[in-house]
Amino acid sequence: MSNYERMADEELIRRLRDGEQDITDYIMEKYKNLVRKEANAMYLLGGENDDLIQEGMIGLFKAIRDYDLEQESSFFTFAKLCITRQMYSAIEASKRKKHSPLNSYVSFYEKDDEKQALIETMAAGRGSDPEELVMSREYAQLLESKLEENLSDLENRVLYLHLLGTDYKTIARLLDKSPKTIDNAIQRIKNKTQKILDHEQG
Repeated sequence: MSNYERMADEELIRRLRDGEQDITDYIMEKYKNLVRKEANAMYLLGGENDDLIQEGMIGLFKAIRDYDLEQESSFFTFAKLCITRQMYSAIEASKRKKHSPLNSYVSFYEKDDEKQALIETMAAGRGSDPEELVMSREYAQLLESKLEENLSDLENRVLYLHLLGTDYKTIARLLDKSPKTIDNAIQRIKNKTQKILDHEQG
Protein backbone atom coordinates (compact mmCIF):
# COMPACT_ATOMS: atom_id res chain seq x y z
CA MET A 1 0.00 0.00 0.00
CA SER A 2 2.94 2.33 0.68
CA ASN A 3 3.68 2.50 -3.04
CA TYR A 4 0.15 3.72 -3.67
CA GLU A 5 0.64 6.60 -1.25
CA ARG A 6 3.29 8.09 -3.51
CA MET A 7 1.08 7.96 -6.61
CA ALA A 8 -1.34 10.56 -7.93
CA ASP A 9 -4.99 9.51 -7.96
CA GLU A 10 -5.06 9.57 -11.74
CA GLU A 11 -2.14 7.14 -11.91
CA LEU A 12 -3.89 4.90 -9.41
CA ILE A 13 -7.03 4.86 -11.57
CA ARG A 14 -4.93 4.04 -14.63
CA ARG A 15 -3.30 1.10 -12.83
CA LEU A 16 -6.69 -0.03 -11.54
CA ARG A 17 -7.97 -0.16 -15.11
CA ASP A 18 -4.92 -2.27 -15.95
CA GLY A 19 -5.97 -4.85 -13.39
CA GLU A 20 -4.66 -3.84 -9.95
CA GLN A 21 -7.95 -4.40 -8.12
CA ASP A 22 -6.50 -3.67 -4.64
CA ILE A 23 -6.39 -0.01 -5.65
CA THR A 24 -10.17 0.21 -5.24
CA ASP A 25 -9.81 -0.64 -1.54
CA TYR A 26 -7.00 1.89 -1.16
CA ILE A 27 -8.96 4.76 -2.75
CA MET A 28 -12.11 3.92 -0.77
CA GLU A 29 -10.10 4.09 2.46
CA LYS A 30 -8.22 7.22 1.36
CA TYR A 31 -11.41 9.17 0.68
CA LYS A 32 -13.45 7.90 3.63
CA ASN A 33 -12.75 11.06 5.65
CA LEU A 34 -13.93 13.23 2.75
CA VAL A 35 -17.17 11.24 2.66
CA ARG A 36 -17.65 11.78 6.40
CA LYS A 37 -16.96 15.50 6.03
CA GLU A 38 -19.50 15.87 3.23
CA ALA A 39 -22.02 13.79 5.18
CA ASN A 40 -21.69 16.12 8.16
CA ALA A 41 -22.35 19.10 5.91
CA MET A 42 -25.30 17.42 4.18
CA TYR A 43 -26.72 16.35 7.56
CA LEU A 44 -27.84 19.94 8.03
CA LEU A 45 -30.11 19.55 5.00
CA GLY A 46 -31.83 16.53 6.49
CA GLY A 47 -31.22 12.81 6.59
CA GLU A 48 -29.53 10.35 8.90
CA ASN A 49 -25.74 10.70 9.09
CA ASP A 50 -25.06 6.96 8.75
CA ASP A 51 -27.33 6.77 5.70
CA LEU A 52 -25.55 9.73 4.13
CA ILE A 53 -22.15 8.12 4.71
CA GLN A 54 -23.37 4.98 2.93
CA GLU A 55 -24.66 7.11 0.07
CA GLY A 56 -21.35 8.96 -0.08
CA MET A 57 -19.40 5.70 -0.27
CA ILE A 58 -21.64 4.58 -3.13
CA GLY A 59 -20.96 7.92 -4.84
CA LEU A 60 -17.22 7.40 -4.34
CA PHE A 61 -17.47 3.91 -5.79
CA LYS A 62 -19.23 5.35 -8.85
CA ALA A 63 -16.47 7.95 -9.18
CA ILE A 64 -13.80 5.25 -9.23
CA ARG A 65 -15.81 3.33 -11.80
CA ASP A 66 -16.69 6.27 -14.07
CA TYR A 67 -13.71 8.64 -13.91
CA ASP A 68 -12.47 9.54 -17.38
CA LEU A 69 -8.69 9.75 -17.44
CA GLU A 70 -8.90 12.05 -20.45
CA GLN A 71 -10.93 14.74 -18.70
CA GLU A 72 -9.28 17.91 -17.41
CA SER A 73 -10.67 17.85 -13.88
CA SER A 74 -8.79 15.93 -11.20
CA PHE A 75 -10.08 12.71 -9.69
CA PHE A 76 -10.50 14.54 -6.37
CA THR A 77 -12.82 17.09 -7.97
CA PHE A 78 -14.80 14.41 -9.77
CA ALA A 79 -15.03 12.21 -6.66
CA LYS A 80 -16.25 15.08 -4.49
CA LEU A 81 -18.92 15.88 -7.08
CA CYS A 82 -20.09 12.26 -7.24
CA ILE A 83 -20.16 11.97 -3.44
CA THR A 84 -22.16 15.14 -2.86
CA ARG A 85 -24.50 14.49 -5.79
CA GLN A 86 -25.33 11.02 -4.46
CA MET A 87 -26.05 12.41 -0.99
CA TYR A 88 -28.05 15.38 -2.25
CA SER A 89 -30.14 13.22 -4.57
CA ALA A 90 -30.98 10.88 -1.69
CA ILE A 91 -32.01 13.81 0.52
CA GLU A 92 -34.19 15.32 -2.20
CA ALA A 93 -35.78 11.93 -2.80
CA SER A 94 -36.46 11.60 0.91
CA LYS A 95 -38.23 14.96 0.90
CA ARG A 96 -40.39 13.88 -2.03
CA LYS A 97 -41.21 10.57 -0.39
CA LYS A 98 -41.92 11.71 3.15
CA HIS A 99 -43.25 8.35 4.27
CA SER A 100 -40.47 6.31 2.68
CA PRO A 101 -36.98 5.51 4.02
CA LEU A 102 -34.15 7.74 2.84
CA ASN A 103 -32.91 5.16 0.37
CA SER A 104 -36.05 3.16 -0.22
CA TYR A 105 -35.03 2.31 -3.77
CA VAL A 106 -32.79 3.34 -6.60
CA SER A 107 -35.82 4.62 -8.53
CA PHE A 108 -36.24 7.41 -6.01
CA TYR A 109 -33.03 9.13 -6.90
CA GLU A 110 -31.45 7.66 -10.01
CA LYS A 111 -32.04 8.99 -13.49
CA ASP A 112 -35.07 7.38 -15.11
CA ASP A 113 -33.09 5.77 -17.91
CA GLU A 114 -30.57 4.17 -15.54
CA LYS A 115 -33.35 3.03 -13.23
CA GLN A 116 -35.32 1.51 -16.08
CA ALA A 117 -32.27 -0.30 -17.40
CA LEU A 118 -31.65 -1.83 -13.99
CA ILE A 119 -35.25 -2.87 -13.51
CA GLU A 120 -35.62 -4.31 -17.00
CA THR A 121 -32.65 -6.59 -16.38
CA MET A 122 -34.77 -8.06 -13.60
CA ALA A 123 -37.80 -8.70 -15.67
CA ALA A 124 -39.07 -10.71 -18.61
CA GLY A 125 -37.47 -14.15 -18.45
CA ARG A 126 -38.93 -14.89 -15.02
CA GLY A 127 -35.90 -16.93 -13.93
CA SER A 128 -34.88 -17.42 -10.32
CA ASP A 129 -32.10 -14.81 -10.19
CA PRO A 130 -33.28 -11.17 -10.21
CA GLU A 131 -30.32 -9.94 -12.24
CA GLU A 132 -31.05 -12.52 -14.97
CA LEU A 133 -34.75 -11.79 -15.39
CA VAL A 134 -35.87 -10.06 -18.58
CA MET A 135 -39.33 -8.64 -19.20
CA SER A 136 -41.46 -5.97 -20.79
CA ARG A 137 -41.22 -2.35 -19.69
CA GLU A 138 -44.72 -2.48 -18.21
CA TYR A 139 -44.01 -5.62 -16.21
CA ALA A 140 -40.69 -4.15 -15.09
CA GLN A 141 -42.50 -1.11 -13.71
CA LEU A 142 -44.91 -3.35 -11.84
CA LEU A 143 -42.06 -5.38 -10.36
CA GLU A 144 -40.28 -2.18 -9.37
CA SER A 145 -43.34 -1.00 -7.51
CA LYS A 146 -43.80 -4.31 -5.71
CA LEU A 147 -40.14 -4.52 -4.73
CA GLU A 148 -40.29 -0.95 -3.49
CA GLU A 149 -42.98 -2.04 -1.04
CA ASN A 150 -41.35 -5.29 0.08
CA LEU A 151 -37.60 -4.71 0.35
CA SER A 152 -35.93 -3.24 3.41
CA ASP A 153 -33.50 -0.30 3.26
CA LEU A 154 -30.53 -2.66 3.31
CA GLU A 155 -32.03 -4.97 0.69
CA ASN A 156 -32.70 -2.03 -1.62
CA ARG A 157 -29.11 -0.84 -1.38
CA VAL A 158 -27.74 -4.35 -1.86
CA LEU A 159 -29.96 -4.95 -4.89
CA TYR A 160 -28.89 -1.72 -6.55
CA LEU A 161 -25.18 -2.41 -6.07
CA HIS A 162 -25.60 -6.07 -7.04
CA LEU A 163 -27.28 -5.13 -10.31
CA LEU A 164 -24.41 -2.76 -11.05
CA GLY A 165 -22.16 -5.82 -10.97
CA THR A 166 -20.57 -5.04 -7.61
CA ASP A 167 -19.06 -8.09 -5.87
CA TYR A 168 -20.08 -9.22 -2.37
CA LYS A 169 -16.92 -7.99 -0.66
CA THR A 170 -17.22 -4.52 -2.17
CA ILE A 171 -20.91 -4.26 -1.28
CA ALA A 172 -20.07 -5.31 2.28
CA ARG A 173 -17.36 -2.65 2.49
CA LEU A 174 -19.57 0.08 0.99
CA LEU A 175 -22.41 -0.64 3.39
CA ASP A 176 -20.20 -1.47 6.38
CA LYS A 177 -21.68 -4.97 6.70
CA SER A 178 -20.22 -8.47 6.74
CA PRO A 179 -20.13 -10.48 3.48
CA LYS A 180 -22.46 -12.99 5.17
CA THR A 181 -25.01 -10.24 5.84
CA ILE A 182 -24.84 -9.22 2.17
CA ASP A 183 -25.23 -12.84 1.03
CA ASN A 184 -28.28 -13.26 3.26
CA ALA A 185 -29.78 -10.03 1.92
CA ILE A 186 -29.34 -11.21 -1.68
CA GLN A 187 -31.03 -14.52 -0.85
CA ARG A 188 -33.97 -12.64 0.69
CA ILE A 189 -34.20 -10.41 -2.38
CA LYS A 190 -34.30 -13.45 -4.66
CA ASN A 191 -36.99 -15.09 -2.55
CA LYS A 192 -39.12 -11.96 -2.41
CA THR A 193 -38.72 -11.37 -6.14
CA GLN A 194 -39.72 -14.94 -6.92
CA LYS A 195 -42.79 -14.66 -4.69
CA ILE A 196 -43.83 -11.48 -6.51
CA LEU A 197 -43.32 -13.13 -9.91
CA ASP A 198 -45.23 -16.25 -8.82
CA HIS A 199 -48.09 -14.13 -7.55
CA GLU A 200 -48.30 -12.14 -10.78
CA GLN A 201 -48.18 -15.30 -12.87
CA GLY A 202 -50.87 -16.90 -10.72
